[in-house]
Amino acid sequence: MRKSQNTSLTERSNVDYLMWRKKIDNSLFRHKGTTIPRWVAQMWELEKYFPDREGKSSKNDPITTTKIKFLKKKYSGNVTCVYPKNRANKVHRLWISEELTDELKKVFMMSHMRDIESALRGDVGDIEKQIPFWEFVDIEFGAKEKEFIFTAHYKQEPVFPTLFANLAGSPALKIIEDEIKNKNEFRIHKQDWKIKNQFDTEIGAFNVIYTLLDIKNKLIYIGEAKDLRKRLKQNYSQIPYWTHYRYDTLPKNTSTEIRVALERMVIRSYASLLSNSSSVETFNISNYKLVNEKIDQ
Repeated sequence: MRKSQNTSLTERSNVDYLMWRKKIDNSLFRHKGTTIPRWVAQMWELEKYFPDREGKSSKNDPITTTKIKFLKKKYSGNVTCVYPKNRANKVHRLWISEELTDELKKVFMMSHMRDIESALRGDVGDIEKQIPFWEFVDIEFGAKEKEFIFTAHYKQEPVFPTLFANLAGSPALKIIEDEIKNKNEFRIHKQDWKIKNQFDTEIGAFNVIYTLLDIKNKLIYIGEAKDLRKRLKQNYSQIPYWTHYRYDTLPKNTSTEIRVALERMVIRSYASLLSNSSSVETFNISNYKLVNEKIDQ
């Protein structure tokens, strides 16, 4: 069978509204927003649907609120405008939520990694020339609903996709981003549920409070660990057939004493809600049982 010689990406046929194809850049990752080109703002009639007050509007104005649909989920956003001092025309900007920013970082992970590389170098001037590739998101605006639709049109596939997928949402990467942005406050990085056979791929899972789940026998266990991967390799007599896990990463300078105290607090909180082996009064809101043996009274 003769292979296709076509090297171009097939254009979309499922576009419902007027569309702007935006190149992924660091404005989405660093500032959680993007400037909308004037021709796009006119095409979408943003003046009509997001009117300003005396030539400007802010994210605090209810009139600027909007919704953004991405991967079948809706996120909050804002469309604002301002007259910059160095520009002759009004500038519209589309702002996105922290939650959507995190999703875009995962989907466009190569652009995200390049942005982090640029920040670590301390310059952004020639990074696209030195690491040349481009990714694009299609942005449609539905005037009737005042909603935007994001569609990942072109993505640069990573060389090591599984590694990059694990790294994209890992605490290790989030900690690097915090250091780049000088975020020194007490920040806990939360993770989603994962199946048991994924724990050995965790990157930067240090100083954590974790939860184990046995979905077949309806059991739950809370623990703490300096190194999650090492801890989960041990046997758990209370929950030997655990199937899923999740964890929260504490700041790296959190002491063992504080980590253990937080673990005891979480265990005690769960005991007040779930059936347990202690005499702690519980509302028993679920058919899951907390199997920790050491529970504060």
